[in-house]
Amino acid sequence: MGDPPLPRDQFPVTARWAFFNHAGVAPIPRVTGDAVRRWAEETLLDGGLASTPQEAEAEDVRAAAARLMGVPAADVAFVKNTTEGLGFVANGIDWAPGDRVVVPDGEFPSTIYPWLALEGRGVVVDRVAPVGDTAALPVEAFAERISGGPPPRLVALSWVQFARGWRSDVAAIARLCREVGALVCVDVIQGLGVIPCDLDAWGVDFAMADAHKWLLGPSGCGVLYVRGERRDLLRPLEPGWNSVAHREEWDNLEVVWDDSARRFEGGTLNLPGIMGLGASIALLEETGIDEIWAHVDALCGQVADGAAALGAEVLSDRGDGRSSIVSIRFEGVRNRWLWEQLEQRGFAVVPRGRALRVSPHGYNSDEEVDRFLATVAELVRAAP
Repeated sequence: MGDPPLPRDQFPVTARWAFFNHAGVAPIPRVTGDAVRRWAEETLLDGGLASTPQEAEAEDVRAAAARLMGVPAADVAFVKNTTEGLGFVANGIDWAPGDRVVVPDGEFPSTIYPWLALEGRGVVVDRVAPVGDTAALPVEAFAERISGGPPPRLVALSWVQFARGWRSDVAAIARLCREVGALVCVDVIQGLGVIPCDLDAWGVDFAMADAHKWLLGPSGCGVLYVRGERRDLLRPLEPGWNSVAHREEWDNLEVVWDDSARRFEGGTLNLPGIMGLGASIALLEETGIDEIWAHVDALCGQVADGAAALGAEVLSDRGDGRSSIVSIRFEGVRNRWLWEQLEQRGFAVVPRGRALRVSPHGYNSDEEVDRFLATVAELVRAAP
């Protein structure tokens, strides 16, 4: 398969772990740790005087995040995490009783709770049922639910489902939504940074992700995309000095929202998180997302084929719906026991439901996958 595209010497985690849990909380590369330490050193030495160049750097990071998502930089805001971004959309829209939201069943809680919380305001939440053990969400399933009542006000979904790894055809779903005048909100945390992304071209209205998974960045820092022509549909929920067009005019107390997604940022930015995220994105861009995805896709195929040869049931689609997540299950083997045994042997994976979730990144090697499969074979034979 060749050398991993992301340089392994950037990932000290490899000294201790074969780390296959990037769908959880990923390790950061050296450059990211260096960037956060640089923020600390600058702030130790200069206090608030360091913030002016750091804020300028944050604008470079905004532009880099926008390139990764395939959107204009003016449409990107920094948020704490994906949950906050979803909350800004769910609670920023002016809902009317009877408005309908369509969302897949079986989503990660933060991707469905914001919409369920609207039911007390008269919003109707209709769920798309996943198909089969792979939790497939084909476009036809969305089409059936979208047409199963009044046109929905909004359709919300994950680009990549967190447990089984199903990757939705976002562009096709967005086209369906356009036909009925529905908005599209996509949680992209399980794909951004490992799979090529083009949200503007796909027709997405709102999207969000945070840094601690495939972006290989620090926790507590994320990005929110709001399509420019949809900006005025969202009421800013945390208005502050940084939300307005006249942010440096302290004696002007008129509320004139910034003519960009910055209106959703409110106050002082998480500069250490943003600087760390910028270093991670630079490493991803330098390598190339296409190259990273080709490598990770091959590793996932290696995991799926190898596990199937050992008798596992592969619960993740390996066709058009495939992603960087592979879930496997061994009949008669306790999932939690297998996970604990693997962790004791230096393999970082995680149980999700009745399956073991494996999620490699661009610095993992095929040799690590071979060792993982050999260890799994040994454990399955010895399972109590």
